[in-house]
Amino acid sequence: MAPVIERRLFGRTGHPSSRIIFGSAGIGAVDQATADRLLPLLDEHGVNHLDTAAAYGDAELRLAPWLRGRRDDFFVATKTGERTADAARRSLERSLTRLGVDQVDLIQLHNLVEDGEWEVAHGTGGALEALVQARDEGLVRFIGVTGHGLRIPRMHLRSLQRFAYDSVLFPYNFPLLGDPAYRADVEALLAVCDEQGVAVQTIKSIARRRWADRASPEAQAGHSWYQPLRDPEAIGRAVRYVLARPGMFVDSSSEFEVLRAVLEAAETPAPAPTAAELRDDVASFAMVPLFDGAELERIEPSRG
Repeated sequence: MAPVIERRLFGRTGHPSSRIIFGSAGIGAVDQATADRLLPLLDEHGVNHLDTAAAYGDAELRLAPWLRGRRDDFFVATKTGERTADAARRSLERSLTRLGVDQVDLIQLHNLVEDGEWEVAHGTGGALEALVQARDEGLVRFIGVTGHGLRIPRMHLRSLQRFAYDSVLFPYNFPLLGDPAYRADVEALLAVCDEQGVAVQTIKSIARRRWADRASPEAQAGHSWYQPLRDPEAIGRAVRYVLARPGMFVDSSSEFEVLRAVLEAAETPAPAPTAAELRDDVASFAMVPLFDGAELERIEPSRG
């Protein structure tokens, strides 16, 4: 029997999730035939957790045929970028329709990093209010919060103080953790998540750097707003760096051309990479952190 990716309980949800979660942002701009050629890789490697979002173009529509007749095979997560209750409710209902399901396992407040948006989402008439009601109605089972940038671990800590979120999602890779302040914030967040049983999802595990020229043919041909690593051995080290922490899950890159390498890295027994190996990769592949806490916090949500 071929090896498959390890499964661990996804926080306190009780679901044994594959430690690689399929991040679907990259299929939001492709046709159904392309998505249909890609998705069998998930079965091949034992992936049973799908992550999508209302903002990911047609990604929810591309997943719908895959879920038809086998909804129970997958933990299905989506996201809403809306901050008010009415808009968040409409967003969730649209996602349910587009996915072709009656319930999602996890609904997440998408990229909740700005103070003003945080206050609206958590206030009276805010998005969280609508998501809790949807949970009470059985439209969703769990509620999470996501975000990009160097400020997001602190914002997640703030969010966990306000509400018992079931999951968090944030960037985690070797170059980013080289920032002492970011690393300290991440460690503080992880301690709280461990104490409270909050599931920890990570993104950007194989990020190399931002595109120097977004208009270049290579950038336009890609499915991600950043350059991913493409060397299989470097991808393996980057993925194993994250998975070396037992409670963490890796959302696959929106650059789905490297999905197989990510999946194979997660299922191949190998020791965690050394710091020296990771520093060599940073030098060899000219890796640069994606975020700097200011202007570079901006992303393109529709591209993952």
